[in-house]
Amino acid sequence: MEIILLLKATVLSTRSFARTRTDLSDFLMRHRTKLTPADAGLPATGQRRTPGLRREEVAALAGVGLTWYTWFEQGRDIQVSESFLLKVSKALKLDDAECSHLFLLAHRRPPPPEAYQWPSVGSLVQTLLDDLVMRPAYVVNLRWDVVAWNRAADDLFSFTPRERSDRNVMRLLFADPQFRHRLPEWRAEAPRLLTQFRYDLAGAPDDPAMLGLVDELKRLSPDFRRWFEQPSLENYARGIGTLLDRDGATLRFLHEMLTVDEYRHLRMVVYFLQ
Repeated sequence: MEIILLLKATVLSTRSFARTRTDLSDFLMRHRTKLTPADAGLPATGQRRTPGLRREEVAALAGVGLTWYTWFEQGRDIQVSESFLLKVSKALKLDDAECSHLFLLAHRRPPPPEAYQWPSVGSLVQTLLDDLVMRPAYVVNLRWDVVAWNRAADDLFSFTPRERSDRNVMRLLFADPQFRHRLPEWRAEAPRLLTQFRYDLAGAPDDPAMLGLVDELKRLSPDFRRWFEQPSLENYARGIGTLLDRDGATLRFLHEMLTVDEYRHLRMVVYFLQ
């Protein structure tokens, strides 16, 4: 019986390993083929028979050997380092959730915390933000870091003078007492925003940057810890609905969310004054 169980476990382990290797190969090929030379800062070289970057281009951008990268993308049973994975992640322009997924496929563990990269937006996205002169708007990633904003949003939320790590909607809500005083309906709104954040976390449950933020806010805010750990009964919200301006007047907003970059999970939140 023990021999039969051992054989079954070996077969299941082999199947699981093979499936992981196939998933890894598919993941790498998908992200390589969706990038253009312009995306990677490479000169155009005329018409290409297949879309995306070539393997040799990814290897050169990552600073790794072509043969080693080819074997890696093919899902061969080779050992690669954390440094190799981080270089490939950067070359393929993976966001943090995608980088975590790559590490889980290749190493079966998330990347080190220092792998977290602060995202940015292109000049056209910033121009669009700036063109929304009368409407506060900002761009957030999956972790709810505010990575770009317009002047109207800066007047409302004071993003510019804040440290970069403090430009995070969850931190504003749960770890900034001064900002909380500007939210007359905080106790009703904060759980709804947290519900949306939990939906986003479900899309990257092993992301170390998101998990680090959750752990930090659990330490800083008893309300966050209690609401995060209990089943959510709240409707979600995409933005802050009620806010006091600098003069103490109450402003009420509706919101719309637009996808800026599907692959890096960047979204623009636009505020509409009611």
